[in-house]
Amino acid sequence: MDEQRYLPIGEHGLIGNLRTVALVGTDGTIDWCCVPRFDAPSVFASILDRDRGGFFALTTDVPATTKQFYFPDTNVLITRFLSDDGIAEIQDFMPVPADRHEANQFRLIRRVTCVRGELPFRAHVAPRFDYGLQPHTLREHDGRAIFESASLSLALNSTAPFELVDGDVLSSFRLKQGESHIFCLDRAETQPAPRFGSAEEAEAAFTDTVEYWRRWLSASRYKGRWREAVHRSALTLKLMTYAPTGAIVAAPTTSLPERLGGERNWDYRYVWVRDAAFCVYALLRLGFTEEADQFMGFLAARVRASSPDPEGPLQIMYRVDGSESLSERRLDHLEGYEGSAPVRVGNDAVNQLQLDIYGALVDSIYLYNKWGQPISSGVWEGVTTFVEWVCDNWDQPDEGVWEIRGGRRNFLYSRLMCWVAIERAIRVAHQRGLPADLVRWDRARDAIYYQIMDRFWDPELKAFVQHRDGHVLDASVLMMPLSKFMAPSDPRWLSTLDLLGDTLVSDSLVYRYDPHLSPDGLTGEEGTMSICTFWYVEALSRAGRVDEARLAFEKMITYANHLGLYAEQLGPTGEQLGNFPQAFTHLALISAAFNIDRALG
Repeated sequence: MDEQRYLPIGEHGLIGNLRTVALVGTDGTIDWCCVPRFDAPSVFASILDRDRGGFFALTTDVPATTKQFYFPDTNVLITRFLSDDGIAEIQDFMPVPADRHEANQFRLIRRVTCVRGELPFRAHVAPRFDYGLQPHTLREHDGRAIFESASLSLALNSTAPFELVDGDVLSSFRLKQGESHIFCLDRAETQPAPRFGSAEEAEAAFTDTVEYWRRWLSASRYKGRWREAVHRSALTLKLMTYAPTGAIVAAPTTSLPERLGGERNWDYRYVWVRDAAFCVYALLRLGFTEEADQFMGFLAARVRASSPDPEGPLQIMYRVDGSESLSERRLDHLEGYEGSAPVRVGNDAVNQLQLDIYGALVDSIYLYNKWGQPISSGVWEGVTTFVEWVCDNWDQPDEGVWEIRGGRRNFLYSRLMCWVAIERAIRVAHQRGLPADLVRWDRARDAIYYQIMDRFWDPELKAFVQHRDGHVLDASVLMMPLSKFMAPSDPRWLSTLDLLGDTLVSDSLVYRYDPHLSPDGLTGEEGTMSICTFWYVEALSRAGRVDEARLAFEKMITYANHLGLYAEQLGPTGEQLGNFPQAFTHLALISAAFNIDRALG
């Protein structure tokens, strides 16, 4: 396969409107976008199949180098083309609807401007509806191009001349210094979208979008050493929130591979309870309470809607509207990124038992009660439901935080987060005087503690291990001091940290585990896990090894892409692998930065 068919995963920027996002390549091509929301079928998916996925290309016809950056303190993306003939830039953005509850609005604006000299440009708009499975028709109406499919229609307004060719829109034009053209893509199901495209309208939309993001970011309380990286991470986490319900997705893409040519390709466009809870924690640390308020609303609705289930009162994940159906299927007509099949939509991990989600969730509720506002009686009722279930069910095998597909095991991380769930609930009950069966809760919490200290400690390795009575290391044990389960200076922990550094760390980058020593039901290798690297940084800092922590953190910052974004993993040459960008990675960056700042004083 021609390797030039696909841009590297990291050669993309992200724009969005708190309903969905688009990935914009450094070549000016939008090659991923789902309309109208994160988990809807794709309209542009050329990142998963260059020929069948659909794209929106906008580029110059002359040789040029490109640079990408964000308009300062916003999620407005600028792609610059620099050539011998001149310099031009594309401003890509999605206006954020004023009504938070509006779920169907979609508008994508691309404004291309020549800032020096003169350049020829061409645009090619080639949507492929429903992951390229649904045919469409194309017609011109009142100067607009209308793409119509059975389930979705889009209207393209443009100030540039265009023609309709075989279901696509093509446009060629030249721009001199100071000239610009605008392309605006809207939904148009019931009737053609209102005419849009004047320079004045585009400027007003640009100004409003810039002001929205700057106003939001101004609430940040972070004043530390890594302001740029932390604020970019915060802006990225905000882009992954679904405003109508308060949901937060794990990542806005599907099936970007953890290893090129491998099968570790998953759909992350859903609300993992664990990931969303950790996001709430990170945003609360920065002073953003509105997102926590909205996620608490999403959570309360899930508790009300849940029915008794032996697998727990919550699913591990939901769609962004709160619905529960996520059955996994393969899209075999798509070749996958760089031929990395299969492409999957939906996620069968929804049926897994992952005990750790309750710890992440109750911890975020505890912090919301501490840093946000006192939790309501309804939320406390949900907490007691979770904790009572955890007290009954903590001592059983599950699929764990890494969602293994090779059978359930007794994982340390699952036990640890069950301990967190009970311990944080006890704290809230004491602080607020709320009703709780504290005798029972205390007994269960202590039983978990003693089992971890006894059955998950390997005296030969002198380390805590991945699963009960096992002999395999796992980077998730880095959460032991981070969750306050044990002191970061405890001799047992320091011995574990040293062994992790010797076996799972490669020049500061951390593998989550060795799949050869601990088979996970899947074939192939994977990269280092970026969240684990930031956990390692924070563990070093808490253990007093601040210089090491700072160096590892600075190294990890250099692995971000040109915009400060991270995928789930890093490959052998530092390339971004897995779904992109990954909420887990960015929230861990925020936490690590806070802790090193605090340690440095």
